[in-house]
Amino acid sequence: MTGQPVLVFDGDCGFCTTSVRFAERRVGVRARVVPWQLADLRALGVTRERAEREVLWVENGRVYGGAQAVARLLISAGLPWSPLGLVLRIPPFRWAARGVYRLVAANRHRLPGGTPACALPSQPSRSGPAGSPVIPAPAPSERR
Repeated sequence: MTGQPVLVFDGDCGFCTTSVRFAERRVGVRARVVPWQLADLRALGVTRERAEREVLWVENGRVYGGAQAVARLLISAGLPWSPLGLVLRIPPFRWAARGVYRLVAANRHRLPGGTPACALPSQPSRSGPAGSPVIPAPAPSERR
């Protein structure tokens, strides 16, 4: 897929939605912003499991997730944000950003705007539509 980048986020999560709206207002997102629930994930080259777990930046057929998606968003926004995005791509800042992103993602249901519905699917307490349990994605070693 080529053309305008796409920012994919969890539209059911209040914290995620608030964060994306903040970025649109304050940072200036230069991408098509779409909740994963309304996105054509197959056309974007993204699995539902990945979209449920992290924000995604899709550009020129490449998919960046988590902290690197945020870095790409910042880089594309131009000054004054692009230098911060570039720094987030360089180790050890990249590693720190990844850790912070994972911590925030794992606790987004506890953050302002978050609800129990924001909990990541891999958490046992999460239920799917109509109360059905969500089955976590297999570990990489279990995939074929």
